[in-house]
Formats: sequence, structure tokens, C-alpha cells
Amino acid sequence: MKLVNNALAATALSVAVMHANAADLSVTVEIPELDVAEYHKPYVAVWIEDDSNKVVSNLAVWYDVDMRNAEGEKWLKDMRQWWRRIGRTLEMPIDGVTGATYGPGSYDLEFTMGKAPMSDLQPGDYRLRVEAAREVGGRELLNVPFTWPQQQDMTITEQGSSELGAVKLTIKP
Repeated sequence: MKLVNNALAATALSVAVMHANAADLSVTVEIPELDVAEYHKPYVAVWIEDDSNKVVSNLAVWYDVDMRNAEGEKWLKDMRQWWRRIGRTLEMPIDGVTGATYGPGSYDLEFTMGKAPMSDLQPGDYRLRVEAAREVGGRELLNVPFTWPQQQDMTITEQGSSELGAVKLTIKP
């Protein structure tokens, strides 16, 4: 019986240590309501690059996944920066990353370090990149620089001017 209690205590301690070392990263992406004659929901890509412009994680790719014959995939290249950096080398859809497009509104993405699609970030400088492209519309790319790891809660907001509204990055160590 004592062995079982020790094993339970060791397991509880290991879970507590893992939780203490886990960090949460939240991204809020706002899609603005546009007053245009022909509105199409934007394709959106959210990813992290290191200071040498290398993609370290794809967090979200929103596109028209329901088009027959995977027609929606051919428009992914309209998100030019994402496409050139990583998109053209990927096989779509990406499990756990790909989702449908969204209309106007604010959308929250939550990630835990060490769990897909987040890998463990090494200490250094990074950029959260959010790119949106819309059929019969424009294209916009926002960069949110941050340093990893953080010692305290941090929130950074960048404001879009056309296809994106506010993009907010929150890190909780």
C-alpha cells in the first residue's frame, strides 16, 4: 500500500512540475466587417518565425476546405508570405491546424507549449505572423514580435488596416 501512495505522490509531483513549466500562448484574430459590394470570407494563416525568418510553427490556416476537388487549396497562394515561407511545401489539410474560413468577428486560438501544433520554443526572438487574403479584396500581413521565454504575463496588440482588425498575442509563462 505504501508503494502505491509513493507512486501516486511521484505522479502528482511530476504533473505539477510539467504544469509549472508549461506556458500558454493565446492569439486573438479580428476579422473586420467591411462595407463592400462583394464580400468573401478571408483566407488566414497564423504562424511563428524565428529571427532568421525560419518558420518554427504553423498555428492556423483557414481556407475553404469544403470546395469540391480541393479547389480551395489553389487560392492559398494568395497569402503570399505564408505560401512562400512554408505553404507550398505542405500537404493540405494540416491535421489540427487547418480550419474553415470565418466571417467578421474576433476569434481566439489557444496553445500550450509542448503540445501540437506548438513545439518547444528555444530562447530567442520570434515573430507571430498573421496574413489574410480575400477574393475580390486585398491582402494584409501583421507581425507581432516577441521574445521567448517570458518571465511574466505579456500581451502585445497590433492593429490591421484593411483585411485584419486587431491581432493580440498573450503569453502566460
